[in-house]
Amino acid sequence: MQADLVVRGGRIFTAEEGSPFVDAAAVRGDRIIAIGADAMDANAPESGVIDLHGALATPGFIDAHVHPATSGLDQLLCHFDGCTNAEDALARVDEYARANPDLHWIIGAGWEQTWFPRGSPSKEMLDRVVSDRPVLVINADGHGSWANSEALRRAGIDAATLDPADGRIERLEDGSPQGTLHEGATRLVEKQAPEQTAADFAAGLLRGQQELLGYGITGWQDAIVDEAIQEAYLDVAGRGELIGRVAGAMWWSRHRGLDQLDELVERRERGAPGFRPTSVKLMLDGVVENFTASMLASYLDGDGNQTGNSGIDFIDPQELTEIVTRLDAHGFQCHFHAIGDAAVRHALDAVEVARERNGPNDNRHHIAHLQVVHPDDIPRFAALDVIANAQPLWACNDETQTELTRPFIGDDRYHRQYPFGGLVASGARLGMGSDWGVTTANVMEEIDIAVTRTCSGRPPLLPEHSLEPLQALIAFTKGSAYINHAEADSGSIAVGKLADLAILDRDPLEEGSFRETKVVATIVGGVVVYEDL
Repeated sequence: MQADLVVRGGRIFTAEEGSPFVDAAAVRGDRIIAIGADAMDANAPESGVIDLHGALATPGFIDAHVHPATSGLDQLLCHFDGCTNAEDALARVDEYARANPDLHWIIGAGWEQTWFPRGSPSKEMLDRVVSDRPVLVINADGHGSWANSEALRRAGIDAATLDPADGRIERLEDGSPQGTLHEGATRLVEKQAPEQTAADFAAGLLRGQQELLGYGITGWQDAIVDEAIQEAYLDVAGRGELIGRVAGAMWWSRHRGLDQLDELVERRERGAPGFRPTSVKLMLDGVVENFTASMLASYLDGDGNQTGNSGIDFIDPQELTEIVTRLDAHGFQCHFHAIGDAAVRHALDAVEVARERNGPNDNRHHIAHLQVVHPDDIPRFAALDVIANAQPLWACNDETQTELTRPFIGDDRYHRQYPFGGLVASGARLGMGSDWGVTTANVMEEIDIAVTRTCSGRPPLLPEHSLEPLQALIAFTKGSAYINHAEADSGSIAVGKLADLAILDRDPLEEGSFRETKVVATIVGGVVVYEDL
């Protein structure tokens, strides 16, 4: 048998039932033509033989919730990679501003809430390093921002400015803006800043794609695709530079109604090789750290007392039911952001009504994040055929959990966080994503936490919700391929499927740990597109 590429010399995890491991795979063109003993006998040019040296190869990873265009663009702006505290962040802004004296606005992203008291940095801190130009930098999770006095002035935000319905202005005792803007309040300043263009996002996408390929990610679902980002994908794909296999989740504007449905139907037809805009992103709530995740009961104050604030529903639950029913009837996949237990329930309720009205279909709706899930709702995932889209890197006792979460949700809800194991045990389908740039796109780190529920040497976070290593690997390959309607070609290694593989530097299943494992080569369609051998 003649092949262009043969992978052998270690174990290959296929993610296929019945034969989860083989010792070789052979590729001709962009397809796998043999596995196991048949592949061992295949002939390939010397340059086309990859010796695993006892390490593990897997199907190419598929990230079911990621933001490569925006996160890649963030890397090209004022970004906080390598910063560990408030002083580092301020030095980074100062350095960027000095290096770019002609920029009228300083725009950036990536600061961590744990660097500042209660996660809310002040405008005065930014004013000390840049006071002559507006500064707006988004935090790492994208749910808040930090603005200096000039940016707030240009946006006209003062003590008399009302909070938007989908956000909150952090305030001083006199009602004036403190400098931190939560959720939709960021838009008050963003509207004054220069708008990012499709060309900007195309540059960001190429940078983001490079990041994902380096972690063995060969396909993904872009979790927010507005019109400019869609044009960026079409541009990059049209130039033949889109390497990954992408499903796009078009953004549902919560400031508009069902009138946008016709536009989404039209946009769905504007795909390209490697890019299918077939999903719709519905942002239901915020995050726990700024008390905007939608909860069934109110948040607590620092002393354990009820506050009366149970978060924000970005989309009214009754309106959501109609939106989901209409999207479902038009054949769209709904990609829900739901952090709080109320948001999760609202998503499931909406899908249940859609199922009753429209009947069963293969749209494959999925709920991402799933930080707090009420036990009554766990079996509903399987019953309604809703996929759990997990972001495992958050499921550990880091400072965000210990300082900004547990004190304000109480012990009952603390013990309901990230119930990945319970969802799988209930029969739910599981896919995985990174949510990069909120957190790293490193699949090995994410799987490690999904299995151990630990990070930074801290005690595990609710280890009863952990996954087995193979469950996590399947979720990041076959599970996410299913979300993307791509399982016929991707997500596992089998004869006839696309030759998308990730080559690791060791066998973490044998060694019992993923954390130190690295991807040393990524193969897409039989072509090595990333290599660090």
